Amino acid sequence: MARIDIHSLCLWITAAAVQHPNDLARQVVERTGLTRATVNKALARLVALNWLERSGTPRKPMYRPGLLRQVVQQYTLSGLQEDVPWSRDFAPFFHLPPHVRQMTQHAFVELLNNAIDHSEGTSVTVSLRQTPSHVQLLVSDDGRGLFDKIEAAFDIDDPHLAIFELSKGKLTSEAKRHTGRGLFFTSKLADVFDLHANEVAFQQRDWETSGWRPARALKRRGTSVYAAIALDTTRSLETVLNAWSLDGAGVGFDRTVVPVRLMTSPDVGLESRAQARRVASRLGEFLRAEIDFDGVDRIGHGFADELFRVQAADHPGLDLQPVNMSAAVAAMVRSVRA
Repeated sequence: MARIDIHSLCLWITAAAVQHPNDLARQVVERTGLTRATVNKALARLVALNWLERSGTPRKPMYRPGLLRQVVQQYTLSGLQEDVPWSRDFAPFFHLPPHVRQMTQHAFVELLNNAIDHSEGTSVTVSLRQTPSHVQLLVSDDGRGLFDKIEAAFDIDDPHLAIFELSKGKLTSEAKRHTGRGLFFTSKLADVFDLHANEVAFQQRDWETSGWRPARALKRRGTSVYAAIALDTTRSLETVLNAWSLDGAGVGFDRTVVPVRLMTSPDVGLESRAQARRVASRLGEFLRAEIDFDGVDRIGHGFADELFRVQAADHPGLDLQPVNMSAAVAAMVRSVRA
């Protein structure tokens, strides 16, 4: 007797249950070619696993999505418009709190637009899953890869330096068409955020103060971005946008935080003027930059002097503020500002 692949069925059963609540078994039979008896057993299994809820009578059952929901779609990138997949293929099949739905839509269209405009690939796969606690988004393209694109555009051949620049915000290889907000703000909306490209990966967890850290990379072509948002989060799109806007209106993106820990390692401290110039790179695009020394015990005089005296003088319109300083770092900053 043929057996049904429950995993494969979960990729599309949510949409099928919404579209065919009264004749779901027949739809699955037509799509899989399996017998009615096999399909009925599979549907019972999905009910037990919380993928489906069943009501009605034994002879006339009605189904609807359960606590677990998922939709997976693959698209050709050429000619794709990122708003259409959301409104047509995904939004109707999920039940999310309004503020979480708004954040999910924002992340969805931003990540899909990045694949369309930047990946140089031919196709993209989008997966959205809802669990009892989170909504999980995965967008994977088959393009050249984010870090390769950054290297070509900005001559940054070290992925750690690339993620450092991404952490500032406003990094884009196509300034005429984009502002560099999409990936930055999507990472701030998520409780869990993973970025995979060019056999390199970084991850960020909202509850951790360490920010970006290396992760085990997926061995695949292109860029994959995973974002998970807790359904009970108090975060909203408005509060996230406001946090990076000095006027609190969420319109301007004029504040940034620079986690200089990303430039360090057990073997490399912050000593040189070249490092300071790298920290200051592109900060003139903001009105306020907070230099975050969390995880950094000390800095060299050359680094401090270049950043807080030379670069500060070169950017008179920039409010350059060190934060989370150790006593040694604070003493060095005071000495060069005296």
